[in-house]
Amino acid sequence: MAQLVYYSSRSGNTAKFVARLGMDALRIPISPDEPMPAPDQPYVLVTPTYADGNGKGAVHPQIIRFLNDPARRALIRGVIAAGNRNFGQFYAAAGDIIARKCNVPRLYRFELAGTDEDIARVTAGLQRFWRETCLTTA
Repeated sequence: MAQLVYYSSRSGNTAKFVARLGMDALRIPISPDEPMPAPDQPYVLVTPTYADGNGKGAVHPQIIRFLNDPARRALIRGVIAAGNRNFGQFYAAAGDIIARKCNVPRLYRFELAGTDEDIARVTAGLQRFWRETCLTTA
């Protein structure tokens, strides 16, 4: 199965979500002093959303730093975004921003650490996505 790459803040919501998926995953470190992961195969990025009341700052600087590397960016195939519905139109906005900038689909969005239904949908969706992606690139 292809990798997931994710960023999770100290709150750990995204990390909990990814752990519940039970798939291979690389974590983008919280500290800018730690080395970035180097995915060696296509991956789906799982990201929380950070935004002020105007939607600014939705994509965390560590994720921007990760994606600014052309080799890492070349392997992204999709994005899954976390958010908080309290942010209204900016709910999970990081996923839309990254999808647009990297020309990949936003595959799913979930709130906070996700629900059991989110886990089931993402698990099934990723299996289908990777199967179809492999068929179209073979």
